[in-house]
Amino acid sequence: MYGNVGEWVQDRYGDYSSASVTDPRGPFFGSRRVVRGGSWFFSAKYSRAAIRYNSSPDLRGGYLGFRLARDAD
Repeated sequence: MYGNVGEWVQDRYGDYSSASVTDPRGPFFGSRRVVRGGSWFFSAKYSRAAIRYNSSPDLRGGYLGFRLARDAD
């Protein structure tokens, strides 16, 4: 669901490889983390999974969150 909060993801922020890659991960090292999607705080044009921006992992706000996932096993 987009538009609720921007979602912190596991990836570190950096340039993607120029090669064709499915589900790119980003670099192994770095201090900036990726936030995907948009939130009520931003314009509607930013509410999509392809939007990614970066921030320091200690940033807090009512417009950021994360999704808990559990394997079905």
